[in-house]
Amino acid sequence: MKQGIHPDYGPVVFRDRSAGWTLLTRSTLARTTGETTEVDGVTYPVVDVDVSSASHPWWTGKGRVLDTEGRVEAFRRRYGAAAAPRGTEPAS
Repeated sequence: MKQGIHPDYGPVVFRDRSAGWTLLTRSTLARTTGETTEVDGVTYPVVDVDVSSASHPWWTGKGRVLDTEGRVEAFRRRYGAAAAPRGTEPAS
């Protein structure tokens, strides 16, 4: 590998403040905030994230359910039997 062209790769803590969740891993992300946090007695740079698996509605089960029930009924009222699938016409 060429020397001096690769970003620094080292331990970083990713923090989701909305869920109070942290993950210690390695990354090349630039440490621009200058914030640090202590994990197991060692200080690491921290990167704040907006959404993680601990706060994402899909993974937590707290997502909003859209009104899908009324959509099918509205479609049937509007188009009625004209929207019947092909091949289901009665034989003459």
